[in-house]
Formats: sequence, structure tokens, C-alpha cells
Amino acid sequence: MNKLIECVPNFSEGNDLSVIKQITDEIDKIDGVKLLNVDPGKATNRTVVTLVGSPDACVEACFQAIKKAGELIDMSKHKGEHPRMGATDVCPFIPISGVSMAETAQYATKLAERVGKELKIPVYLYEAAQKNPARKNLSIIREGEYEGFSKKIKKAEWKPDFGPAEYDLKRGATVIGARDFLVAYNVNLNTTSTRRANAVAFDVREAGRKVMKNGVEVHEPGTCKAVKGIGWFIQEYGIAQVSMNLTNINVTPVHIAFEECAYSAQNRGMRVTGSELVGLIPLKSLLDAGKYFLRKQQRSIGVSEKELIKIAVKSLGLDDLTPFKPEERIIEYLLNADSTAKLVKMNLAEFADETASESPAPGGGSISAYVGTLGISLGTMVANLSSHKKGWDERWEEFSKWAEKGQKIKDELLKMVDEDTNAFNKIMSAFGLPKTTAEEKKARDKAIQSATKYATEIPFKVMQLSYDSMEVIKAMAEKGNPNSVSDAGVGALCARSAVMGAFLNVKINAKGLQDRKFAQSIVQKGKNIEEKAKKLETGILATVRRKI
Repeated sequence: MNKLIECVPNFSEGNDLSVIKQITDEIDKIDGVKLLNVDPGKATNRTVVTLVGSPDACVEACFQAIKKAGELIDMSKHKGEHPRMGATDVCPFIPISGVSMAETAQYATKLAERVGKELKIPVYLYEAAQKNPARKNLSIIREGEYEGFSKKIKKAEWKPDFGPAEYDLKRGATVIGARDFLVAYNVNLNTTSTRRANAVAFDVREAGRKVMKNGVEVHEPGTCKAVKGIGWFIQEYGIAQVSMNLTNINVTPVHIAFEECAYSAQNRGMRVTGSELVGLIPLKSLLDAGKYFLRKQQRSIGVSEKELIKIAVKSLGLDDLTPFKPEERIIEYLLNADSTAKLVKMNLAEFADETASESPAPGGGSISAYVGTLGISLGTMVANLSSHKKGWDERWEEFSKWAEKGQKIKDELLKMVDEDTNAFNKIMSAFGLPKTTAEEKKARDKAIQSATKYATEIPFKVMQLSYDSMEVIKAMAEKGNPNSVSDAGVGALCARSAVMGAFLNVKINAKGLQDRKFAQSIVQKGKNIEEKAKKLETGILATVRRKI
């Protein structure tokens, strides 16, 4: 697995777009990194930038951005709502794939050392990159902010980890470290009072507040673990917000933080009007939120990914202040923006035209996968209709589970539509390799066999998924809304056709494999699935005809 790190540098400029662009242009120049998001905030006068890439490329990109920010931003003139201590205030590294937190911390330290040595900026390490427990927490390091830093840096206990122990009037200081994925999230209140927003923040954040009980000051924790928060007033929007960092969304998800803020605000005579995401969010966070709010409504959660995101956005009010565009804010969507999933993005007419063209792909394999997708989509539709059927209110969760299972199979089959064509293209690419020398011929033959094996495995997976989908379809024919039983029947016809069509592709591709043991094995497995699918289809259609 390739090593992949995410970096989220925060620059103390949120109004001058020309300055922001000059900084992000430095990131764009570096090969091996992808600039995912640039999120400027006027009131905070701060821009959160998100980039992903190989570790060394990220180190280089962040170094160049920090250098440029130091040249363009004058901290002596900076004002903004967000706590800050430097032109580049903080630069966290987050492990994404193929790299441990310990390794990520080493790359963060590498950047910090270079910034301190070459740019002469005071640098503090934090979180996983910091060995001193007393200096791990960002808020402790940043306490006093830029204005108090001239005195703080002179104290022995606050000597920078790298760079000079001298106050830099123009550039301030920078904090660099490694941490888990963090979601920066603000909840909007129908008040202009920072004090009241702080009260909600103290109710919710893990640190809570200090209170007097029986004349003794005691600590009263907040309701949400792994949450940091403060209240502030945002002039740009004319409202107060609870500004939170969710440091572990597995402990406190976004929707729970939102609900806790709503509960606290209501108890204090206020109302939550929506919320605001700063930077990016993992897809799972919004899917979980969508399911959470659907469950509260006792509605089926077995709906499409797009619908779950829509429910999450509306329920959280993420479009309260500005439009929320999932394709620009969900990290997986940005990472996969250049993916090879092209067929499923076509409309029906385009897909039909592409299939009918002189190009050999998409062919029977992709069509089989799509027919299977249509089959399970019908089964899932019956489950969702049954979940919301009048008089069946107590059964909503039963059918929701079937619908959720159907959605998962549908999503996997949709991937196979493009993947079957990609597999075919890999075979064509292998045949196009040079074959002049004996070594080239050997490498070409090996590539052809590898691609052919893959092209055999993909339709076999379509067979398995399509057969699995028949369990959902059978249940809906037997238990689902009787008015939709014919839809379940059509779903069964599609699923069986997908199994049989995919099997044709398994057999024709297996024919070209030199590994005859593997070829014979996968063909026999395919034959077994085909026979079971035909038998299951017969049973489902018998149920459908009886009910009709």
C-alpha cells in the first residue's frame, strides 16, 4: 500500500484571496501532492488548507507554503476571532494509509526541524510528534496567542523545539505535529452573545467548566468526550457559534455533538439554527449522521448514499450559512475525483449509446453487473416501500435491515459495472506490451495471464453478488408489500440473468488461463452458483404468481 498522509495547515489570512492563492500555488507546484480543499474564513481571518500526498512530498509542499505565508502575512497587523500564534498557525500531519502514527510523527518532526533551521521560525511540536507530555496539547502551546508570545518564548520551559528562541514580530511561531483525523465543526445559535455560546460550549466540551460547590471549586466535565470547544461571535454571519474540534469522531460523532449543542441551547433559551463544517469530513461521518436522523424518524436507513448525505446535510443544517457541496467537502469524493468509474456516471441514454458503439467495452460483463444492480434495486425498493407502508409501522426496522443489505449489494454491483470494463482494458494493455526480446515476451505473457485472471475474477464476483441479492428479493416476495410483489419478481429475473450473463464471461476468460487448476475450479464454482440461482428464481416466481 502506498504511503499517504493528509496535511491541514492553517494560515492566518482569510480575507485577501490573492495572498491565499499565492500560498496554495506553492502547494500545487509539488509533484506527489493533491490540494483537496481551501476554506477561508473572513471573521476568523484564517484559511484551512487540506492536501494529501506521499510523506516526503507533503513535507516539501508544507515547507514551501509556510515559507510563502511568512513572506506575505504580517502578524503584527493580524486580527481574527480564532486563537492563533503565527502566520502559519498550525500544521498537523494525519496518517491516511500505509503509514503509522509513529512514522507520521517523524515526517512532522522532519518538517519542523527544516522550518526552524532554514526559515528561522520558532517551531513547537505537538500531539504525537511531541515527547514532552506538558507540551502535547495545542491549546496549551497556543495559550497567550501571538500577543503574549513575546514574553512566553523567553521562559525556559517554552523554548521552541526548533528554530530561534526569539520573538518573530512578523511571522510569529508555528506549531507542527501529528494527530488523528480531526473534524473542525461549528454549531450556529440564534443569539449574538459570545457568553451564551460559551455556556453551551462548556456544557458540551470534554473539559467542561469549573464550578463552585459548597464553597469549593470543582471540575464539572462536559457531555462529549474527545471534543474541544469555545463560543464566539461571527461578525460575517451576525450570529454566535459553538466552535468545536472533534478529535475522535469514533468517540463523539458529528451528529452527537450537534444534538448535545441543540439540547444545551434549548435548556438555555436558545435554538440551534444549523452548523458549519470547516475543511473536510470523512464520508462515513455523514452516512452515520444520515442513518441516525432517519432512525429517529423511524424510517428505513436502506437508502442510497446520496440520500443519506442529503438527510445529514438538512438535519445538521450544514447549508444554513453557505451552500454545502458534498463533492467538495467529503474527503473520499475528492480523493476519487479522477477515478476510473466512468460508466456509472453516464445517464441511461449515454450508457446505451456507449454499449452500442463499435468499442468492445462495455460488454456483456458490465451489462451483467448493471442488470444485477437493477435487480437488487427493485428488491430494495420493495423493502423501503414496505418499511413505510401504512399499518406496518411496527415493522419499519425489519424492512429497513433488508433495505440496508440491498443497498450494500447494489453499491458493490455498481462498482463492478466499471471494473469489468477496466479488467478488459488491462488485458488489451497487456497485449500491447513490447515483445521484441525474450525477456519482454516473458514479461508480456505474465502480464496477459495476470490480467486474464483478474478479468475472470470480476464476473465471478458479479455472480456471487447477484446470487446474494436473491435472498433480499425472495424475502420481499414473501414478506414485502403485496402491491409490489411483481417488482420483486422482475428483480429475481434480473438477478438470475446477471448470474448467467456473468458466468458466460467467467468461462470465456478462464479459457485463456494457463493455470488450468484455477480455471477449472472457478468454472465449477460458477456452475454451482448458476444452478442455485435458477432454482431460487423458480421459487421466487412461484411465490409472485401465487400472490398475483
